[in-house]
Amino acid sequence: MGRHRTDELDGGYRAQEPPSRRRSVSGRGRVLVPLAGAVALAVLLGVAAFVIFNREHDCSAGKLPLRVVATPDIHPALNKIAANYTKALHSIDSKCVEVTVTREAAAKTANGLAAGKSAADVWVADSSLLVGNLRNSPAGSALPEPAGSVALSPVVLAAAKSAAAKLSGSLTPSWAGMIAAANVANPDGPGRKVRVLALDPQKNSAGLAALLAAATSAKEAGQNKALVGALKEISGQLASDPAALLASLTVKSGSKVPVGVASEQAVYAHNAKKPEAPVVALYPKEGTLSLDYPITIVTKDPAIQKAAADFRQDLGTDAAKKILRDAGFRSPDGKAGETLTKEKGFVPDKPEALPRPDAKSVASMVQTWSRLNLGTRLLTLLDVSGTMALPVPGTNMTRMQAINKIAMEGLGLFPADSELGLWTFSTHMDGQGKDWRELVSVGPLAESTNGVLRKQALVRQFGQIQAKATGDTGLNDTIKAAYGELTKTYQEDKINTLLILTDGAGNDDPSGGVSNAQILQYLKKTYNPKRPISILLIAFGPEAEAGRKQMDTLAKTTGGEAYIAKDVLQVRDFFLQGMERRLCAPDCDG
Repeated sequence: MGRHRTDELDGGYRAQEPPSRRRSVSGRGRVLVPLAGAVALAVLLGVAAFVIFNREHDCSAGKLPLRVVATPDIHPALNKIAANYTKALHSIDSKCVEVTVTREAAAKTANGLAAGKSAADVWVADSSLLVGNLRNSPAGSALPEPAGSVALSPVVLAAAKSAAAKLSGSLTPSWAGMIAAANVANPDGPGRKVRVLALDPQKNSAGLAALLAAATSAKEAGQNKALVGALKEISGQLASDPAALLASLTVKSGSKVPVGVASEQAVYAHNAKKPEAPVVALYPKEGTLSLDYPITIVTKDPAIQKAAADFRQDLGTDAAKKILRDAGFRSPDGKAGETLTKEKGFVPDKPEALPRPDAKSVASMVQTWSRLNLGTRLLTLLDVSGTMALPVPGTNMTRMQAINKIAMEGLGLFPADSELGLWTFSTHMDGQGKDWRELVSVGPLAESTNGVLRKQALVRQFGQIQAKATGDTGLNDTIKAAYGELTKTYQEDKINTLLILTDGAGNDDPSGGVSNAQILQYLKKTYNPKRPISILLIAFGPEAEAGRKQMDTLAKTTGGEAYIAKDVLQVRDFFLQGMERRLCAPDCDG
C-alpha cells in the first residue's frame, strides 16, 4: 500500500528512476512555465484587441443614419461601397454609421437644395460644373464647396459600332466636327451624312459639358455663328437620358449616321447591358471635359458631418476605387480599370483635358441655351412695291424672286413649333391708304389654317406673290401697324421679332403717311426692353446700300440689326446673326 503514497507525486517514488527519466520530467516543467506565460499574454492581448475594436466600433448609443443622394449612373457602385462601409461598423460618438444611398438626377437634387427641400446629408452630383453653377446662384450661395471628387468619366462622342466605319471621311471625332455636322446653316457640310444627337444640358451634366467643350473649340476657331447654328439644330435632337440616346444610335433610321454625346461610363454601361448592339466611344481630338462626381456635405448636424467626412475618406480607399473602376468609372486621377480596355473599344490612358470653364462661362452657356430655345414668334413683312419686279443684274431673277428665295431659305431654319406669319406691303394694298395686307396670320407652323398647315400656306404664298407694278413703298406705315400688333400680342415664352424683307429703297409713300422721324419716335416710345420686340431687316438690291443708314437706325432702335445681302445664300448667316442677338438682348450694343 505504501507504493500508493501521495508523496510519490513529489518525487519520492520517482527517485528510484534512472537519471534520464528525471531529467525528462524536470524539462517538461520548464516548458510548461513559459507556455503558461504565453497563454496569459495572448489572453491579455485578446482583451486589449477586444477593447480597441469595441472602442472603434462602439454602437452602444445606437445608429447614426447618413443619407447620401447620388446620380443614377454612380448609384449602384456607391450603394455597394456604402453597404461594405456599414458592415464594417464605423462609429461616431458611440453610434455606428448606417449609410443609405438614394438615386436622383443631379438637376432635380440641385433644384431641391436651392428650394431648401432636399433630405440629403451628402450629395454626389455628376459634375462640379453643375454644383458650381448652383453655388454661384442666389438660391445656392449657401451650398458648401465640394469636398473632393469620387470618380471621373470623360465626355465622348459615340456611334454604333456597326456604323462607325461609315463616319470615315465625313466626320473626324472632334468638337469642331460635331459643330460642322449640326450647323443648321450648313446643309452642304457633314450634316448631309451625319445626324447629331445630344443630351439636354438642363437635365444632364454630360450634355452641358459637351456644349461647353464645343463652345471652347468654336471660340478658338472663330466659329461662333456656326456654334449658334449647331445649338439651334441640336435643340431639336435631344434625348432624355444617356441610356435612351445610346440605344437610339443603334437603331437604323434614314441614310444619316447618328452620332451622340455621352460619358465614357455610360458607353460602358450600355455595352454591358446590350452586348448585341454595342456602341463605340469616339474621343475628341481637341481634348474633352469630364464628369468628376464631386462629393458635397450639405448636412449641418455636427455628428452627421463627422460621419460624412469618414465616409468620404472611405471612398478614397483602394477597395472603393476598385468598385468604381469595375463599374466603368475612372479614379479621380484618371486611372482606368480592367473595364476600359482597348479590346472593349476604349482608350485606357486618360484623355487630354480641356481647361475647366469658370463659373461665368458655365452661367453664360446655360443662359445661351435657354434663350436659343425660347420659341420663335416672327412676323415677316415682304416688300411687293414696283421696284421688286426689276431684274437682279448678273442673274436671271427679279428682285421679288430673289427675296422669295431668301424667305424660303430662312423659313427652313425654324422648327415646327415656331410661330410665323406673313404680310405684304407697298401702297394702297387693302383699300385706299392701307399699305399692308395680311396673307398668313401669325401662329404655329404645324397648326392648320384654312384647311392647310401654316407652313404649307407660307410656302404657297411665297411662291405666288407678285410685285405690284404701280406700287410705291409704304414701309413706315406698315412697320407701325405690324409693331403695334406684335406688341399687343406679345408672348413671354418666345422671341418676338419683326422681319422685313425689302429691296432697300426705304420709305417711299407719295400720299404721306408716317415719316422717318415719326416712325423712329414711335419705336423709341413703344420699345420695352422687358418685353423686347426686335426688328431684323434684310435688304437685297442695288439701292440697298443707299438706304443703309435709315435701315440701321430702324433696326437698332429696337435692339435689332439690318443686313444687306449680296448673295441669296448669305441669308443663312443673317438669320444666325439674328439668333445670336437673342443671347445679348436687350443690351447687344451697349
